[in-house]
Amino acid sequence: MLEEERTKLYEEITMIENTIMKKNREGKKANVFGLTYPSLNLVELAAHAGFDAINCDGEHGLFSPESLDDICRVANGYGMSVTARVPDKSPYWINLYLDRGIQGIVGPHVESKKEAQEFADACLFPTFGKRSWGGGRGTEFNDDQKISEYGGKLEFAKWTNKNMLVIAQIESVPGWDNLEEILSVEGLTGITGGPNDLAASMGIPGEPDNPKRQQLTSEIESKARKNNKIVQDDIMRTLSIQELMIDSGRKFISEGQK
Repeated sequence: MLEEERTKLYEEITMIENTIMKKNREGKKANVFGLTYPSLNLVELAAHAGFDAINCDGEHGLFSPESLDDICRVANGYGMSVTARVPDKSPYWINLYLDRGIQGIVGPHVESKKEAQEFADACLFPTFGKRSWGGGRGTEFNDDQKISEYGGKLEFAKWTNKNMLVIAQIESVPGWDNLEEILSVEGLTGITGGPNDLAASMGIPGEPDNPKRQQLTSEIESKARKNNKIVQDDIMRTLSIQELMIDSGRKFISEGQK
């Protein structure tokens, strides 16, 4: 009986279909819960609330490889994919995150076609990219028996590529200037923005709500759609733990003062 239970657990804790993409195929936006620090309790609560996926902000957050392993393990067990913004878009960080089981990468500060190509290459296995083959959750621990269920390593690589979101963050004037070339990168799924950094790059720091910044973001998104690239906000809605706590907390306190 114990061996049967272990086998069942092993089968359940495995790579899953990208739940954001799955939701999109149903004609719906995915609901994503955003973390800036590791908390398995919050991952479980997000599952209970009905979220489709978890996002970890590794650029401004605090995540160790071990914590990402645990987050992916718990989230996948609840049927949620995990995506992440990496600390920087170097192949080292991307590979480290993907080996944990991450199924979508946001690359910050993409400003040229060369950077976009290197970013996409690091996210995708050959023949579409140059991702290194590791031995973590992202490659089923390099377990040939498990990988054979996909049809072998090549088929597993194809499956993984199909379930990978590769999102370039356009958050500077140079990124806008080179956008047409950036969008020509085949392995790129789409783009997202960064209103605060974009405003700073435009010479209006601290003014993310400035109409000039908003107009430029609108033009960036419009150009992406015309080039058949997705805009992240078109495929998902994200609620961060900060937004949840601040908005709900203030509402709670306000109601208590009535």
